[in-house]
Amino acid sequence: MKHVLLIAVCFFFQLAQSQPDTLFLRSKAPKYDGPQWLQKNKASINLNEVAFVNWNSGGSNSISGLVGMESSANYTDKYFSWRNNARLRYGVNKQQARELRKTDDLFELNSDIGFKPDSITNWFYSAKLNFRTQFANGYKYPNKETPISRLMAPGYLFFGGGMEYGKNIDEMSFYFSPLTLKATFVLDDDLANAGKFGVTPAVYDAQGNIIVPGERIRKEVGILINNSYEMEVATNVKVKQQVSLYSDYVNNFGNVDIDWRLDFDFKVNNFIKATLGSHLRYDDDIKTTKATDVEDVYDEAGAKIQWKQFLGIGFAVDF
Repeated sequence: MKHVLLIAVCFFFQLAQSQPDTLFLRSKAPKYDGPQWLQKNKASINLNEVAFVNWNSGGSNSISGLVGMESSANYTDKYFSWRNNARLRYGVNKQQARELRKTDDLFELNSDIGFKPDSITNWFYSAKLNFRTQFANGYKYPNKETPISRLMAPGYLFFGGGMEYGKNIDEMSFYFSPLTLKATFVLDDDLANAGKFGVTPAVYDAQGNIIVPGERIRKEVGILINNSYEMEVATNVKVKQQVSLYSDYVNNFGNVDIDWRLDFDFKVNNFIKATLGSHLRYDDDIKTTKATDVEDVYDEAGAKIQWKQFLGIGFAVDF
């Protein structure tokens, strides 16, 4: 809990520094142009290829690709804000003398609606929904016989209500929810029985038969803090930051789950773009394992920080 409160204070301090006249006071009412719908779509393909012929330093031929799609539909009027977006990504890599491997896999939906009591305040009563899962099986390579993740195993759903601050809410917002439901879905019998992703594992008898199957859904209720920011740091260079902090009231309250994304978008021209991104996660419910002296027997090693970094150069089209 101390960590959550400390981070919340830091965010409020940052907002107060950047918007001292509007954080807790009302600002001058902006010009109202009537209700507006704004829809954006973006499709991208990133490719990377390396080939060697008699290269005396050695190397391995490889090719990788990442396909992405992002769509948003936002509504604003004098009192309401309703923002919706969907993200889809799938990437693969093929190296010489090695099987095809997945490098990225995401299906995500976001929707949030906000209401402010008058036209000059920057505070919204807000409700948010976030859902994400993956498309294809995931493996601990080179083992491709036993999946470690599947479609809806896991799947995550967040839904809650609270207060959101945002003078330019599409570019910068701070959201605090004292009551948010988090549901973790593991809709695969093998993974559910093994207790993956925090669900309760199966109960076995002495002969190894299942007495009670593993749970397929884990439900939590806790506190959620979100902060997002988007700005142009240089000509044709944009940075997007989004961080989510969640702590469950019932199970180990004070342990904070972290999801932090930081992306830099570089625009070469209207079609060629590059992206440098970082994605860091920590979920106390996702435990790792470590090998023991007994073959094929593992002990629980606790949760660890997950981190992914990516650099892509390719074609992107906005429409």
